[in-house]
Amino acid sequence: MNQAIHSSPRPNKWVRPALLACLALAIVAILAFLPVKGYISAMLEWTRGIGYWGYLVLAGAYVVATVLFIPGLLLTLPAGFLFGVVAGSLTVSVGSTVGASAAFLVGRYFARDFIERKIERNPKFAAIDEAVGRQGFKIVLLTRLSPVFPFNMLNYAFGLTRVRFSIYVLASWLGMIPGTVLYVYLGSTAKDLAQVFTGSVEGGMSQQVFKIIGLLATVAVTIYITHVARAALRN
Repeated sequence: MNQAIHSSPRPNKWVRPALLACLALAIVAILAFLPVKGYISAMLEWTRGIGYWGYLVLAGAYVVATVLFIPGLLLTLPAGFLFGVVAGSLTVSVGSTVGASAAFLVGRYFARDFIERKIERNPKFAAIDEAVGRQGFKIVLLTRLSPVFPFNMLNYAFGLTRVRFSIYVLASWLGMIPGTVLYVYLGSTAKDLAQVFTGSVEGGMSQQVFKIIGLLATVAVTIYITHVARAALRN
């Protein structure tokens, strides 16, 4: 009797995947049918006249953009033009880190159960997943330094692994700093917002240095992940 009272029905296993699918469809619809760039441009023009509140607005917009897979450069470059290198970098750093954390949590709490069911059937996948959890800081840091790995997709993907949330946030924040400063600086060199949105700003030597760093990080993370996966499979 007591067992019947305290037991609760098992939640429908399709609820979370269905919600995730609805979110994905909503994102596709937003990007395909709405003039996202026009909305962002209007919002940025508006932030120019609201003083220090502009920092908060842009950081909040960055969080929403990250969750919705909207390219971060649409806000990173204008941040440099609007606020300068220092304030712009701080604003983007906060917004991108909070946004990446939000997407990570969505991936973890809406899709992690599905991954765990797969792990139960595949010992190799389980070993690799555990290894990524143990070496999470290095892997997250290196992938953030590399421009090859898509920022928005990584946020959700890491949520599906065993990497600790605190480690993920710290490594993401540190790894995104070089790229953030570079692109904010590029935006600060623009003459107007139109030039920012057409992508006609050039970073000269600094941009080339970042590309080299990104290439080295790409090679390093590829070699390192391969090593971690092989070690996990051997164990």
